[in-house]
Amino acid sequence: MDRDALKEAKQEYERWLNAPEVDEATKEELRAIAGDEEELAERFSHRMTFGTSGMRGVMKAGIFTMNRYMVRYATEALSRILLRETSSREKERPSVVLAFDSRYHSREYAHDAAAVLAAHDIEVYLWEELRPTPELSFAVRETGSAAGINITASHNTYEYNGYKVYGPDGAQLSPAGTDALAAEMDKLDLFRDVTYLSEEELTESPLVHILDEEMDEAYLEAVYAQSVGREYVEDVAEEMRIIYTPLHGAGRLLAPEMLRRIGIHHLVTVEEQMEPDGDFPTVHTPNPESDDGFRLAKEYGARERADLLLATDPDSDRCGVMVRDPETDEYVRLTGNECGCLLLDYLIREHRRRGDLPENAAAVESIVSSRLFAVIAKKNDIALAEVFTGFKFIGAKIREFEESGEHQFLFGYEESIGFLAGTYARDKDGILASMLIAEMACYYRGLGMNLLEALEELYARYGYYTEETVSTMFDSVDAAQEMTERMAKLREQTAAFTSEGIEVADYLEGARHRRDAAGAQIREELQPQGSNVLRYAFPDGSYVAVRPSGTEPKIKMYILAHGNSAEAADARAAELKAWGKEILCF
Repeated sequence: MDRDALKEAKQEYERWLNAPEVDEATKEELRAIAGDEEELAERFSHRMTFGTSGMRGVMKAGIFTMNRYMVRYATEALSRILLRETSSREKERPSVVLAFDSRYHSREYAHDAAAVLAAHDIEVYLWEELRPTPELSFAVRETGSAAGINITASHNTYEYNGYKVYGPDGAQLSPAGTDALAAEMDKLDLFRDVTYLSEEELTESPLVHILDEEMDEAYLEAVYAQSVGREYVEDVAEEMRIIYTPLHGAGRLLAPEMLRRIGIHHLVTVEEQMEPDGDFPTVHTPNPESDDGFRLAKEYGARERADLLLATDPDSDRCGVMVRDPETDEYVRLTGNECGCLLLDYLIREHRRRGDLPENAAAVESIVSSRLFAVIAKKNDIALAEVFTGFKFIGAKIREFEESGEHQFLFGYEESIGFLAGTYARDKDGILASMLIAEMACYYRGLGMNLLEALEELYARYGYYTEETVSTMFDSVDAAQEMTERMAKLREQTAAFTSEGIEVADYLEGARHRRDAAGAQIREELQPQGSNVLRYAFPDGSYVAVRPSGTEPKIKMYILAHGNSAEAADARAAELKAWGKEILCF
């Protein structure tokens, strides 16, 4: 870090130490790092920005970390924006829905946000206990609120927390929305310009409405309405055995209830992980994408001879699944891409059987998700839309469909185990995914198949695809700059890639680059555009995509390989992984 930047970081540090608004415990924390230039730079050299899923950081005092002062600061900016928008429409006062997960300080941060909103005469709908992220998205729409705030860091380790903002449609704010919020924050002083009620004033405020089981029931009914094959559950209810874990998070009540409502009889929960716990003591990371997240569930599964293991992350917007292979008696984890493709195929078939598949049905996936998904949609005459990574973009696409009337949303997914069917919410939903995956497993059980065999049958019909994600971590203070420079270097090599017959899609520039038969360079306009993603398309239908993470200091490489058989697809993935390591420096 250069001396000027370090000087500014020290100045901000001193400002915190001397600010009367900062409590004594926080000042003690700051005094303990006096003289530690690396720590000062980490906390005070940059202000936290809004990434793929809002603001997210380690819980420490500072402007690049999560703490109550940053929560109040962001909420002050949001309050001012909402009041201006309400005034321009000459409507009644706006309202905001607040939810939080099981992390340390989550309840405290939610109350801090509520205290700022109520101080601005904004109505607040608040749960006093943790609730799933998708229920927040649903509740924003159900209450007609102008916004929602969720305090969560999803699947990050226990040190982290985060701040997500939702618009009136129940989707996370668009990049334009978060840019406007960040610009409003720039106008304000972190301490002097922030207004909030005391805890006592907040408790007595008539503007604060506590949400309870009534909202839970409305949400569960909306999820239940997305079921398309409860008869399949009934047919095998005495045979199908499922283990579920919320990984110490918000799915602990609603996911089991949802599974029981569709008729699952033999459901066992992982008791050690049912209670909320911000330490997440039974896992290294509360991530249902990892085998570690399923360690206890697999032990339960072995005892119960369970067919299916389901896990939701702490805010319950994502759902992971493992399937018992009867040949080896081992549990095999399905990827987000595999689940997404299976679910799309299942939903298309079942809606056709029921006679309620819209003629203008559309499916949505992120640009780094499986190519098989696009093949399934095309062969079933389902329109396909590609969006940037971040479920906010799927939510925006749903809104676009509703406004234009051109398509009806059927299903959307991201490779990071995020799924949504229906339009009752505008964020990925682990409760819904648990229900649909269980229901789909029952359908195949009735055919004498498990989900691994169903996946093989899917490949036989549509072609063989395999995916893998590789990450390069950046752990310096200047990680963001290093990642920017790495992506810039890759862009400089575009002409070299196209000369080898590789098409390069640059979603930041909004252009696809390729060579024609004569070797001339061709540039074509590309949609969507505006995101720092490069995608390399190979002649055999395989892809490699590269993008910086929006929530962690790392660049991700997505390998999307295609082959004529499972073995060929796996071999091609290995080739592309080696290519990425050598050529892209992963």
